[in-house]
Amino acid sequence: MRSGPPLLAALALAAALAIASVAGAEETPSVARFDSGGKMLFPADYREWVYVTSGHGMSYAAVAANRPEPPFDNVFADRAAYRHFLDTGTWPEGTVLVLEIRDGTSHGSILKGGAFQTDNLLGIEVHVKDTARFGGDGWAFFSFDGDKPAGMIGREASCYACHQANTAVDRTFVQFYPTLLPVARAKGTLTPAYLEQEAAAAQ
Repeated sequence: MRSGPPLLAALALAAALAIASVAGAEETPSVARFDSGGKMLFPADYREWVYVTSGHGMSYAAVAANRPEPPFDNVFADRAAYRHFLDTGTWPEGTVLVLEIRDGTSHGSILKGGAFQTDNLLGIEVHVKDTARFGGDGWAFFSFDGDKPAGMIGREASCYACHQANTAVDRTFVQFYPTLLPVARAKGTLTPAYLEQEAAAAQ
């Protein structure tokens, strides 16, 4: 059996593909897309991402204020960013987190207690990490009106200062993410500010 140049070429190709696969696995390309004017395009497939957590009556969004019953919010993370967080306890460049806010009700069907989410969508807020695009700490907020492109929320908005002062990891409220908080604790990535708040609350 001859094992000349064709075999060597095949082996070289296989090695190149393996290297490319490893390199690709380390990348976390952003799922965020923007139009020519810099507005973010609506991430229509966000409900196929990784579900992170839900809150009840926690939203500080104006659209959710003074509702007859407390709204629910659901958080979704893009898959690449979520996997990176599990490995490192940090969010990579390109991370996209979606906060979906829905009406809640305690009346419906056979329900005798508690509350559930309805199909009335109150709003979609998105948190994106892209230092090259946004500068500073890399994070920016967007609030969508339906599926229309959204401009970045201005830095003067209270959400930026709140996240800077109170978040558990980077600029995100991982303290409210029950499956990710233990990861951050194990990786040692919790912010000093959060650790101080946690210690104060335990006293």
